[in-house]
Amino acid sequence: MGATGSIPEQAGQNEIVLRRPAIHDGAAIHALIESSPPLDLNSTYAYLLLCHHFRDTCVVAEMNGRIVGFISGYLPPAQPDTFFVWQVAVHSDARGRGLGVSMLRYLLQPQGTGHIRYLDTTVSPSNQASRAMFARLARNLETVLSEQPLFPKALFGEGAGHEDEMLLRIGPFH
Repeated sequence: MGATGSIPEQAGQNEIVLRRPAIHDGAAIHALIESSPPLDLNSTYAYLLLCHHFRDTCVVAEMNGRIVGFISGYLPPAQPDTFFVWQVAVHSDARGRGLGVSMLRYLLQPQGTGHIRYLDTTVSPSNQASRAMFARLARNLETVLSEQPLFPKALFGEGAGHEDEMLLRIGPFH
């Protein structure tokens, strides 16, 4: 799809276009995450930094000029063959179209993330929608998905009400 791309199943007025984020997208991304529980909301400043410093490892999805999807990720310095997905958000107006998987595949294209062999992310046990999306991606890429504990809920602080975060790993990619 290159620097921008569209989801072929969409046509006309409700076409969804995928592209790299720009700084002016920061506030809209913040609003999208805020409307997407149970995602952890970061400051607008954090999303501005993601759009500026990590734009090559993030993607936004636009429909009718409005941001309806966002994925943030990065390449961990000690694991240059691994793409870590930090947040995935899809607005309720764009759900049920495979947008999450489409955005992940967009990010895994060579021009965006280099020679990636693995995709890592953390997902809480109760987030069944994210678990299903990552399982679907693994099936689409004809590779395996493994899971192991990473951050126990105690690390988030007493009374934080945060679940464990399990590490999901997809790969190796061929």
